[in-house]
Amino acid sequence: MTRPNILILMVDQLNGTLFPDGPADWLHTPNLRRLAERSVRFANAYTASPLCAPGRASFMSGLLPSHTRVYDNAAEFASDIPTYAHHLRRAGWHTILSGKMHFVGPDQLHGFEERLTTDIYPADFGWTPDYTKPGQRIDWWYHNMGSVTGAGVAEITNQLEYDDEVAFNAVQKVYDLARGKDARPWSLTVSFTHPHDPYVARRKYWDLYADCAHLLPEVPAMPYEAHDPHARRIFDANDWRKYEITEQHIRRARRAYFANISYIDDKIGEILHALEATRQEAIILFVSDHGDMLGERGLWFKMNFYEGSARVPLMIAAPGLTPGRVDTPVSTLDVTPTLAELAGIPLGEIAPWIDGESLLPVAAGGAHGPVLMEYAAEASEAPLVSIRLGRHKFNRCALDPDQLFDLEADPQELHNLANVPEHQETHAKLAEMADGLWDLDKFDSEVRASQARRLVVYEALRNGAYFPWDYQPLARASERYMRNHLDLNDLEERQRFPRGE
Repeated sequence: MTRPNILILMVDQLNGTLFPDGPADWLHTPNLRRLAERSVRFANAYTASPLCAPGRASFMSGLLPSHTRVYDNAAEFASDIPTYAHHLRRAGWHTILSGKMHFVGPDQLHGFEERLTTDIYPADFGWTPDYTKPGQRIDWWYHNMGSVTGAGVAEITNQLEYDDEVAFNAVQKVYDLARGKDARPWSLTVSFTHPHDPYVARRKYWDLYADCAHLLPEVPAMPYEAHDPHARRIFDANDWRKYEITEQHIRRARRAYFANISYIDDKIGEILHALEATRQEAIILFVSDHGDMLGERGLWFKMNFYEGSARVPLMIAAPGLTPGRVDTPVSTLDVTPTLAELAGIPLGEIAPWIDGESLLPVAAGGAHGPVLMEYAAEASEAPLVSIRLGRHKFNRCALDPDQLFDLEADPQELHNLANVPEHQETHAKLAEMADGLWDLDKFDSEVRASQARRLVVYEALRNGAYFPWDYQPLARASERYMRNHLDLNDLEERQRFPRGE
């Protein structure tokens, strides 16, 4: 079997409803559109958890947060949990990461042989929520609505500086891989932080959306009292009472968000051009960690199971996969088993504990089991769980009334059917399924115990000398360009691709 190269392109907080079948036709995304044309496009893909670190740990391991124990953005991702990078590396692949993966803890590689950049977010326990203080708002790291009221244009930001670096390193690595110094197949994961807020974009991309017809949400903001209890907790966590959000703010925030999708499209285009220019072939997988509500119902960011927050784009271009749209609901938990099958790795024998399932049968028209999601981080006071099965989505939290939505009849999730008499059979079926899948009291106890331990450890480690876990990329300057332990003639030939033209 030919062992394929694998390129994984990951973005942050990209709303999957904007990718109904590849990018929506009004988005300025020529590179992603070309990729979509040769990809299997999963129109109903869901994150395992609508927050960065839990969603990414699940994407990399194929395990739900209750099994990774990565409940929030400050929960350690344990080194003994295999990721797709471990599986591929064990089978002989050269595994590389450029960009964000929000690993918390001293292990900043998790199976990657090389990491080309540091992360954009901290690797320590500082962002730990505390369920013993319900309603507590931790101002120095919680989201607030300043991302919306401050939306606009800038030529450089913290986020732009990071993604410029991620793309540059990825392109350089693609060129280097072409030089043939390593005979192994490679797996390169390139993970951007955009279009994650703050909603600030470069002028050239901002100007693309001057006449955009999609700058207002389809569902306008609702009164606070009209929201479900978890949505109200999100509003409180986002400090909504201190901000007056105008229509102009909404238009500017959404415009900058769309502009940053085009910015990312350009960066992805640079990587794909380098791949094509160096005549390398690779399986390509494109995905986001979670979505963004973008003002629908008045909600922003993520942290809930509504479609804007929980649904993500997922596309795979690979030999043997017929391009086309797949409507069957699937999960980011499925990425690891899918990559394993594409690489010829018998994951069912090696890691039978995986929660996800390979998407190759689904791409060929097969079925998929229920899609599961969990959330136990900021703005929650007890774990929330969700099941997407067929046309229905069922949400449960021990603190709140159940939610049941028919996504075909009610794509905006405006009508909770949990107490509607003619839907009681569906409600009972999904409630029974949830009871069989989760012990919510046990889940809650495990989250609280994790938080308590981490709060003690973080306070202790910030006392006295501080040794950060943040990844420090190695820069071997003495092995780059021309040095006197190298033969200049040999070096120039080896570093050239293609040779002899």
